[in-house]
Amino acid sequence: MEIVNPALDDYLIAHATPADDVLRDLAEETRRSYPDLTSMQITQDEGALLALLVGLTGARRIIEVGTFTGYSALCMARALPSDGTLLACDVSEEWTSVARRHWERAGVADRIDLRLAPALETIRSLPDEETFDLAFIDADKVGYPDYWEALVPRMRRGGLLVLDNVLRSGKVVDPEARDEATEAIRRVNDTITADERVESVLLPVRDGVTLARRR
Repeated sequence: MEIVNPALDDYLIAHATPADDVLRDLAEETRRSYPDLTSMQITQDEGALLALLVGLTGARRIIEVGTFTGYSALCMARALPSDGTLLACDVSEEWTSVARRHWERAGVADRIDLRLAPALETIRSLPDEETFDLAFIDADKVGYPDYWEALVPRMRRGGLLVLDNVLRSGKVVDPEARDEATEAIRRVNDTITADERVESVLLPVRDGVTLARRR
């Protein structure tokens, strides 16, 4: 199931804030180096959305679960104030080495703290205080329920959690789709809806984006 009609793709891109040379080069290097993994990189319009959300929330402390080659982190780090920080969680030295080069080129490397370890270990090693203004979850789908439970207590009141790929190309409404990742996404979607700690909306943006605001 196509969540976004492919016929609209170019139109959507053309009507989002344009990507500059650094973002275009990063996207191109990712496509060239990892042609089978390009779906792991967010699109230009979703990057523009993340940057807007950082600005609209006044975020100063961000945590990202799943960094890949760094496109989303770059978009968000640029939108931070000069004293803002982004904690980026990933497990791949190879992928994030691409990210580091482009963060340096964009002048935001000093705002990004990259932790190479299983994200849940990184999150659970953090203080329990309500620390983060914004969280972006875009990693292994099986881990989403655990990431949610680990992050919500660490969000400030009014803080925003953003989850990507929450429609799984429509698999969430396909009764025959019983793979582990889809089941995990169904579970986290239901959990968020019932979670009285947040108010939320699931949007048909790209492959589905949930916005959840900590009460």
